[in-house]
Amino acid sequence: MADLQGIADGLIKGQAQVVSDLVKKAVDEGVGPEEILTDGLIAGMNIIGARFKKNEVYVPEVLIAARAMHAGMGILEPLLAEAGVEPLGKIAVGTVKGDLHDIGKNLVVMMLKGSGFNVDDLGVDCDAQKFIDAAKGGAQVIAMSALLTTTMPAMKHVIDNLQSAGVSVKTMIGGAPITQGYADEIRADGYAPDAASAVDTAKELVAAAC
Repeated sequence: MADLQGIADGLIKGQAQVVSDLVKKAVDEGVGPEEILTDGLIAGMNIIGARFKKNEVYVPEVLIAARAMHAGMGILEPLLAEAGVEPLGKIAVGTVKGDLHDIGKNLVVMMLKGSGFNVDDLGVDCDAQKFIDAAKGGAQVIAMSALLTTTMPAMKHVIDNLQSAGVSVKTMIGGAPITQGYADEIRADGYAPDAASAVDTAKELVAAAC
C-alpha cells in the first residue's frame, strides 16, 4: 500500500531520499501521479507553509523541505505531463531591476511549485521587459520581489510598463520593505508578506484572472 502520509512526513522533515524512494514506490504500485502530488507532496508543503506563517519553522527548514519536494517532483513531473494534469496556473517570479537578492524569491518559487503551480523563475535584476515578455508568454500572474527600499520604485515601473504595453496580467509584490499600503499605492493586484502567503495570494489572483 502506497505510503502517501509517509511522503508528506518525509517532506516536512526534509528527508529528500525518503521522499524520492516513497514516490517511486507509489508510482510502481500504480498510484496516479496527481494523487501522489496532492496527498503526498502538496499535503506536506501545506503543513510547512502553515508552520512558516506561525514562525514554528524558519527559512532553513523550508529550504530543506523544498529540496525534498524537488526530489519527489523530479519523478512526478514527466508523469503529470503524460497524464495531462493541468497546473493551478502559470506564474512568473523575479527580483526587480537593481536588486540581486534571491533567497526570498527562491522560497516563493519553491512554495508555488510545491502547491502545484507552473513557475517561470526569471531570476534577479529583472527589467520591465523581462516581466512583459513573461506575461506575453502566458503567465497569468507576475510576482515581483524587492529587498531594498531603493529598488521598490522598479515595481511601479514594471506595473506602469505592463499597462502601457496593453498586457492583461495580474501582479503581486513582496519583500522585506514592502507593505500592503505600497501595493495599493502602485496598483499591484496582490501583496504577500511571506512565501506561504504568496501561495494564497497567487491562488486568488489566478482565480480572478480566469
